[in-house]
Amino acid sequence: MSSTQQAAGGTGLARRAAIASFMGAVVDWYDFFLYGIVAGLLFGDLFFPDASPAVGTLAAWATFGVGFLFRPLGGIVFGHFGDRLGRKRMLVLTMLVMGLASTLIGVLPTYAQAGIWAPVLLVVLRATQGFAVGGEWGGAALMAVENAPRKWRSLYSSGVQVGASVGLLLATLITKVMSGTTSDAAFRAWGWRVPFLISAALVIVGLIIRAKVEESPVFTEKVAAMSETTRPRVPLIAAVRSNPAGFFAIIGLRFVELFTFYGVTTFGLSYGTDELGMSRDDLLNVNLAVGGLAVVTIPAFAYLADRFGRRRVYCWGALIGAAGAVPYFWAMESGSMLLIVVCAVLLVNVAHDMAVSVQQSLFTDMFGAEYRYSGAGVGYQLASAVGGGFTPLIAGSLVIWAGGGWSLVAAYVALGCLVSFVVALRLPGVDTAKASAAAPEKAAAV
Repeated sequence: MSSTQQAAGGTGLARRAAIASFMGAVVDWYDFFLYGIVAGLLFGDLFFPDASPAVGTLAAWATFGVGFLFRPLGGIVFGHFGDRLGRKRMLVLTMLVMGLASTLIGVLPTYAQAGIWAPVLLVVLRATQGFAVGGEWGGAALMAVENAPRKWRSLYSSGVQVGASVGLLLATLITKVMSGTTSDAAFRAWGWRVPFLISAALVIVGLIIRAKVEESPVFTEKVAAMSETTRPRVPLIAAVRSNPAGFFAIIGLRFVELFTFYGVTTFGLSYGTDELGMSRDDLLNVNLAVGGLAVVTIPAFAYLADRFGRRRVYCWGALIGAAGAVPYFWAMESGSMLLIVVCAVLLVNVAHDMAVSVQQSLFTDMFGAEYRYSGAGVGYQLASAVGGGFTPLIAGSLVIWAGGGWSLVAAYVALGCLVSFVVALRLPGVDTAKASAAAPEKAAAV
């Protein structure tokens, strides 16, 4: 680590970078999660009305998954230029693209108004959302990690994931307000559009904050200073060559995060309302509870990871996720909101939050500074495409296959968590970056 970064680590530079990464994540993930919430509630009827209710819901989940398919492409494009031109420029661009796509969804005609063009345009805008968010995590994680004090890199960079939870909180809260203050007919006609239009104001705030943050010292002092002959022409290829196993490790590690989070906040919302006849507002309150609590739990687990080791925190999170899958669906079937909240907290605020609290420092340590935006970012987004975007679709299909039951979904969630446990347990070099005085530019062995 350079002397400049060592000095900056304990100053306002580290704090400003952490705040900017947090605020940017709030804006981008508000838009991304909002789509999932509204898709589960309305998009099947509004954009696929000719299908049966079950098939219409699956079609809505398919458009939800399209966003995840385009996340790796966004990671490749923004990662390439982030490694070549700098982290800050790409973070501003991702926010602009995301905000534009979300605002346009808010004015999109429905099937009744535009026919087949309505779902086509919906898919295009969802793909654009995925492309934008595909470049967000890598840049935000790097800005926070590369500016953080070495001893507290998990804690300082955990704001990236806290921002995602606040984005969920805002998306759920605004949707709930619109749902609760309008009639069902009004909410279906225009109320669902308001949360998407609010995105424009959030983007302006986020851009102001990000514009004031300096470029990462690691990039300016190490990467930008490299000659053209020594810098990789295609950073992604260099990242793959340096650590091919890292990409597969990231995918396996993220299963616990993706299966628990989307199983509760997105699939659980649809399953509870469609299959169990539960109140939409009650289930939105569950999302509010886990989103609000994550503001505390994520940095708390990051602090513990910096103190006691990232592997330990990750493994415990994966085991708790596997153990909590069946109790969550038992609670859903019981109809007890108290039990549902307790089990949702177990899956999201314990299992999920233990995993995401350390991902920023853990994944970026796997790749060198000159190609880590591409390496960590693309690996992260590949995992999202494989295990995240189609979790609601797969879970919905499993429900249909099981005749309306949840047993196969619970097994699916538990199995994903166990895969993450095995990968974390066998991953070498997880805590060497924490204990070593070596520069973060040198990748931990994987």
